Amino acid sequence: MKNEYRRRKYAANIIKGMDVHSVKGISRLLVDELTAIIGCPRDYFTIEVSVNPFIMDGQETAITPLIQVNWFDRGQNVQDEAAAAIYRHVKRAGYSHVETFFIVLEEARYYENEKHY
Repeated sequence: MKNEYRRRKYAANIIKGMDVHSVKGISRLLVDELTAIIGCPRDYFTIEVSVNPFIMDGQETAITPLIQVNWFDRGQNVQDEAAAAIYRHVKRAGYSHVETFFIVLEEARYYENEKHY
């Protein structure tokens, strides 16, 4: 039971510039689509909504949604499909522009407890 999550090739998404309600509204269908694209179970996904003020010239300002995907590399084609899915769902939530970037995790540098993948 302790190693139940061992060796999961997950994707964690950090979303900035969107409100929590909007993210909740797209989360189920977005993860449904990403599981099909990536070929992994839905419990490999987590979504964190970072709700912090953004400042420009001394004033709070809205930003373009910024989606950070932390994952183990799945190749350019899968990455392109995942980015397109993210864009479609964020657009459906009412945002006309989105910036998505992928941070590739290296298995030898990723540790779960004291063991790397």
